Amino acid sequence: MDEAAPGLSTLEETLGHRFANPDLLIEALTHPSAVKRRGISRRGYERLEFLGDRVLGLIIAELLWRRFPGDAEGELTRRHAHLVRREALSEVAQALDLGARLIISKGEEAAGVRKNKSVLADACEAMIAALYLDGGLDAVRPFIEQRWEKRLSEIVSLRRDPKTALQEYVQGHGFPLPAYNVGAIEGPDHRRRFTVTVKVEGLEKATATASGSSKRGAEIAAAAAALSALGLAT
Repeated sequence: MDEAAPGLSTLEETLGHRFANPDLLIEALTHPSAVKRRGISRRGYERLEFLGDRVLGLIIAELLWRRFPGDAEGELTRRHAHLVRREALSEVAQALDLGARLIISKGEEAAGVRKNKSVLADACEAMIAALYLDGGLDAVRPFIEQRWEKRLSEIVSLRRDPKTALQEYVQGHGFPLPAYNVGAIEGPDHRRRFTVTVKVEGLEKATATASGSSKRGAEIAAAAAALSALGLAT
């Protein structure tokens, strides 16, 4: 293994996979700034990052499909976006101490790239791709299941914005998007009250009116009232 990427044997143990092709793991940890050094050409992690993003997306989609059999497509999509976001990848990378194992140039070292959350997220995606290419889905699926389990459990209680929930409901039942209309704006500038009515063409039961200290707040309250009238909870 590469001397510039310390602790790779320990990382393999953490990943639960011994690489048949260690160069894949080295490539996943190689920052673009270190592609050429000491006259040696190496490939950075960008191509692996591209693949890792898709592999992660596929496995998370499968996990959600199995974990939430009653969810509609819109709800699964919302959960999926929450789980594959850059913040989650960065947190996993930090837990694995990938920053300390990155192969980077001296200039990027001085700039603090090892702690850059965007770089850590990129390296995490690349590492997922390296696992996939070296061992297939059987190697990468257990890793993702383990590292994302807590997030999967937490997402059960993730609440939807009432406007989003209402939009998903009406679209899922073939109705047009909800229309929000401001009926009144009352009070002095420092204490405005907005009254908003939401209507869905063809679904009279979804009509509701509510007030709030901002237009958006009133819209959210109106959407929540409409969902309640439809017998739905947010």
